[in-house]
Amino acid sequence: MNLSDLTASVLRISDIYAAEHNIDRDRDWALLKLQEELGELTAEHLRLTGRARGTPDKDKLGDEAADVLGMLLLYCDRAGIDLETAMQRKWLHWLEKTA
Repeated sequence: MNLSDLTASVLRISDIYAAEHNIDRDRDWALLKLQEELGELTAEHLRLTGRARGTPDKDKLGDEAADVLGMLLLYCDRAGIDLETAMQRKWLHWLEKTA
């Protein structure tokens, strides 16, 4: 699956979830949810590294990382960011310099 296909699937799932739970996804919703999911990923990381209460769960860490990625894709879509182009411009161009 490429990034465009993944984004399309995430958008469809978000639409389903919003309809089922009557969520108003206004202008800043995706960014706020991204921040929320990053907090949950951080909490799991702290549990896994023995710096927070609770039972460490590596699967949950992966689930939270997936939530962060999903919300980032939603945010980029809503903000009109072409993430593939941005990654090329910001990160991947370094590989061309070493070739």
